[in-house]
Formats: sequence, structure tokens, C-alpha cells
Amino acid sequence: MSLSFHYAGSPAHIAFGEGASQEVGSWIEKIGCRRALVLSTPQQKGDAEALAARIGPLAVGVFSGAVMHTPVDVTETAMRVVEESRADCVVSLGGGSTTGLGKAIAYRTDLPQIVIPTTYAGSEVTPILGQTEGGRKTTVKGTKILPEVVIYDATLTTGLPVGMSMTSGLNAMAHAVEALYAQDRNPISTLMAVEGLRAFRSALPKITTAPNDIEARAEGLYGAWLCGTVLGTVGMALHHKICHTFGGTFDTPHAETHAIMLPHTAGFNGVAVPELLQPVAKIFGGSVGGGLWDFAKSIGAPLALRDLGLTEADLDKASQIAVENPYWNPRPIDRSSIRALLQQAWEGRRPEN
Repeated sequence: MSLSFHYAGSPAHIAFGEGASQEVGSWIEKIGCRRALVLSTPQQKGDAEALAARIGPLAVGVFSGAVMHTPVDVTETAMRVVEESRADCVVSLGGGSTTGLGKAIAYRTDLPQIVIPTTYAGSEVTPILGQTEGGRKTTVKGTKILPEVVIYDATLTTGLPVGMSMTSGLNAMAHAVEALYAQDRNPISTLMAVEGLRAFRSALPKITTAPNDIEARAEGLYGAWLCGTVLGTVGMALHHKICHTFGGTFDTPHAETHAIMLPHTAGFNGVAVPELLQPVAKIFGGSVGGGLWDFAKSIGAPLALRDLGLTEADLDKASQIAVENPYWNPRPIDRSSIRALLQQAWEGRRPEN
């Protein structure tokens, strides 16, 4: 067999280990900065303030307004704080919402970023920014967007509720599943995707029964790093297009949307490329979509789009938006096939494929 592929590794520095977040001040200095603005969501404001206090004179304040889908108006508000505080870097504490805000600031300013993830989103290791304006979510990609340092500390994830842990993990798994059939996949991205899926297959059930299990939490973060890395390495397809449509147009919760859609989009594409998704069937058992659905159900993850408040009329609009701009997918798509796929996910039916 003759191999031919392109691979570019991420230049981000990864610091992984229990208690690693205690060294954030040292990392601020290592990247040549002295005025860090700490970012968080409103729910994690207290944690962000405690982090800023621990950083001491290297912190110039806290902005705790990060929200899902990175609305442009929120970024503009944060930009005013960046300018007023004369921050020379940002420290993002939290999940994908906070990471997204840090990326949006860096995209506009090229300020260095340090990210301390407290969920399994995986977006902290990608050069991709998704932001929302006017009811549509769009993505941009560039070197300025990729965080310079990511600190994975499992002790910070024990407070993540079990339900959120499950959906966050499934969100990350979606990156790996799409990476397996990506048009620009390569042997390294495939190895990382499969290893990431195995890590989550092992970690998530343990976390459901023992949320404070540090080893299981660390295994989940390991999976998040792997799945996020492949998201930043190769292109995504149908699954991410649909989830961005729901998030940008209907403001559905990010992780839950990914968790619900994953079995259905994987099953849909598995019909076209069964050999590429064979590792998924092997890891989770049964068919591709059915195995992922069974796993999601076993860990108590949401299964139906209607539980997110979406109506059948919303499915009509979403299926139209999802096919408006052409994009590559391993299986040809049209409005009727996507509408049928969304109906299945809305009802929460187990995929046959």
C-alpha cells in the first residue's frame, strides 16, 4: 500500500496534569505577558475571580460575560474591557463559551491566549472560531485564533455536573467521528480520533457513577484533547453544519445539540463510508448510529431534539438552511434527506444504520 498525506501538528503548548492550573501565573510570564484579563461565563464568575486573585498582580481584571455561540455583540463589549484594562493576554477559564470569547478577542487583537478547560468541548486546541450575528453562526479559521497554551487540570472538572459532562463528552466525540471520514483525513488524525473515542467510551460511564473520580475525569480530558486536536486538523462535514444551524438560528444549547445529533449524522454517513466508520461500530457495538445512540442512552444523555424546545416547523427551516451553501460530505445530501434525518432526531428514534 502506498501512503500519501499531509499533516500539520498544532504549535499549541499542552500542560496536562493534576494541579497544573496552579502554574498559570508562570505561563503568563513564559509567554512574555504581564497584564492578563480572566474570562468566564456568568456562572463561573466566582471561580474566575478566585483565579485572578491567585494570579495576583499579573491579573488586570475579570470579564464574566461569555455566553454560548459567541455572539458578536458580547465580544464587542469584552473588547472595550480589553482596551480599558490594557490587557496583553487573556486567560479563558471554562468550556466552549469562554474559549470562544477568548478566540474572538484574539482574532481581533492577536493577543496571546491561555485556556483552562473545565469541560470536554475540545475547541481549546483548534484554530477555529464560530461566532453568531443576525441569527446565523459562521466560522473563521486562522493562526491568531489558536490558543498558545492549554492547561488541562482534572481537579477543575469534578464540579462539572454529570449531565453536562455527558453532553460535553459527546460533543467532543462528534469531532472524532467526523474526522474519520474527513476529506483531508490522514493516518495521524485517524489514530487520534479512534483513541479519543476509546477514551470517552471508557471515561464517561465511570463519571456517571463516580463524578469525583479524578482518573476518569483525567481520561475524559485526554479524550477531549485528542478529539479537539483532530477538529483543528481536518475538515468537518454534515454533523457540524447541522449543529451550527440549530445553534446560530434557534440558539439551542451547544453540547446537547451535538449529543443528540451525533448518532443520526454518523448513521447517515455510515451508509456511504462503512469502512471508515467501522472503528465506531467496533468501539460502541452494533451499527454506527445505533451503537452511538445506545451509548448516549446508557449514560443518560438527551436523545430528542424536541426536548430542546424545537418544533417540526423549525426542522423545515433548519433543513433548508443546512443545504443553502454547498459543502463536502461523504454522502450526497438534499433537503428531503436532511429533513428526514432531522425528524428522526426530533423524535429521538434509534437509528437503524
